[in-house]
Amino acid sequence: MGLFSGLEQLGLGKYNDAKLMEEKKSDEVFLDGAGKQIPKVTEEDVLYDKRYTCPVCDVSFTSKTVRAGKIKLICKDSDLRAVYEIADPHKYDVIACENCGYSSLGRYFGKISTRQMRDIKDQVGTNFRGISNDKDLFTYDDAILRYKLALVCCIVKHAKSSEKGYTSLKMAWILRGKRLSLKPGDAMIKQLYEEEMECITNAYTCFVDALANEMMPIAGMDESTIKYLMAELARKLKKYDESAKLLAEVLTSKATPTRIKEEALNVKQLLKEDIKKNGRS
Repeated sequence: MGLFSGLEQLGLGKYNDAKLMEEKKSDEVFLDGAGKQIPKVTEEDVLYDKRYTCPVCDVSFTSKTVRAGKIKLICKDSDLRAVYEIADPHKYDVIACENCGYSSLGRYFGKISTRQMRDIKDQVGTNFRGISNDKDLFTYDDAILRYKLALVCCIVKHAKSSEKGYTSLKMAWILRGKRLSLKPGDAMIKQLYEEEMECITNAYTCFVDALANEMMPIAGMDESTIKYLMAELARKLKKYDESAKLLAEVLTSKATPTRIKEEALNVKQLLKEDIKKNGRS
């Protein structure tokens, strides 16, 4: 199965081979100070409907989003994926118009030119069969479908490399989230890992181009952060020389914040271990 498989249900099966350069509600309860039972906070409890107007077809719709401050950060992966209690907010980052199919990460949703609008209407909207935003919550499969649609829109509108890269990176996070939610031995784990690595490859390639041709910030990241991220993506892809070069730039720059330098030192140690295990490439 390809990265874009499943889009045929939206009328966009022609993008199945496109190339780019179930949570359950818990009944667990807790006791308050008076000894009374209080229900555990669930994913549905931290979501609300936010209204959007599609810049392509001008239709108003709502989409689920996570209430600010309602979920607690647990940790961050080395490639900046944030892990939270209760809900995975990355599942809700793609805004998808249920009428014409225009979709993107929230940070890019309103940033679209007249030419891009025309291309989305002609190449996506004319075949689009609709997508439902009317759900209590999004499963990982719901999120994956939305990310695929966002990536198709990136291709159609000839989005900047930074947008393609960031969307690919966040889809990798979603695929990882689903993979880690499965029981060991599940047959889907291998496929999800392969698709995650395909997204990471796309993200790295796009960020290389963005770093060379776009102004800072890139996808909201300053130069130190994007170079750190690229170093870690390169390490994951076994591009060890490229990773080492980027890490050196991060660690020797006076502009790099202490926090990023600490993270870069951690990745440098991982890189040394990888080279010792696998050999330099």
